[in-house]
Amino acid sequence: MKNNFIVLVAIILMPSLGACQAKKERSFKTLDFLYEISGSKTIAGIHNREPNANPDQWTNEIHRLTGKYPGLWSGDFLFQEENIENRQTMIDEAVTQWEKGAVINIMWHTCSPALNEPCGWNKEGVLSHLSDEQWKELTTDGTPLNKEWKSRVDEISGYLEYLQNKGVEVLWRPMHEMNQGVFWWGGRPGPEGTLKLFQMLHDYMTNEKGLTNLIWVWDIQDFGTLAADAISYNPGDEYWDVLALDVYDDKSGYSEEKYNIIVEAAKGKPIAIGECQKIPTVEQLKDQPKWTFFMGWSELEVERNTEEQIKKVHDAENVLTLDEMPGWE
Repeated sequence: MKNNFIVLVAIILMPSLGACQAKKERSFKTLDFLYEISGSKTIAGIHNREPNANPDQWTNEIHRLTGKYPGLWSGDFLFQEENIENRQTMIDEAVTQWEKGAVINIMWHTCSPALNEPCGWNKEGVLSHLSDEQWKELTTDGTPLNKEWKSRVDEISGYLEYLQNKGVEVLWRPMHEMNQGVFWWGGRPGPEGTLKLFQMLHDYMTNEKGLTNLIWVWDIQDFGTLAADAISYNPGDEYWDVLALDVYDDKSGYSEEKYNIIVEAAKGKPIAIGECQKIPTVEQLKDQPKWTFFMGWSELEVERNTEEQIKKVHDAENVLTLDEMPGWE
């Protein structure tokens, strides 16, 4: 009877043990820390948009306003000629910030592979659109458009490999706002749409390029269709580690409904505020404690929040700034 009980307990525990083993095999200091603080602390972050020649501009601005540096630094590979030329400068700053103990977040506003690179913030660039025929070609291995896309991914992968060799872990947030139709990669629901390209990108960078330092962030925006989008744009649990929501609808703001949708979609994985212009208040973060970080969008954080509001959040006991981070040694 005793032996049967032991066997029964073992069978019940097998799924949870398997989940723990899966997490152990994919171990990151950064990701482990996000799991650790989920439910109690939120890291303050800031994006450093153009120019890549000055990749700590907005990090320094937050320090000027608050006397503290954000605990998360973010950069972007970008798309304009001058910013492409300064990608290594941005990457070097990522190394510097990592060594200081910051969480590193990197994204990529990329030119359409059907058009030229460099490009602009217009219909001939990042805001362009692929026809259904072009999309099918892009997501079909070995086609001219697919090869062009891979060649651009190859270049980006070289920089990420450089970070890997330096021991830098990256919250990698490509194809952000997947439910956002204004970008050429976004707004295509269904298994052959946006999520397919995300899956292909993940598999190519992981299996072909051998990148092991990437913590994959699946990111969507807070449209009125969020509940449905959190289902239809999910690329699959094996393709992402963190779920981020970009909050730009200031009328609904940090609603309980949005929070609950994201918590449910994450299924126990860390969640975050991937981008915002109005930063959450201390009280909102206490009411929604599973947000592991928020990332203010460069100049918009300064423009849409008062200095007093920014300082109050960065001084809060439930918000982590760089001086309160554990370090990655």
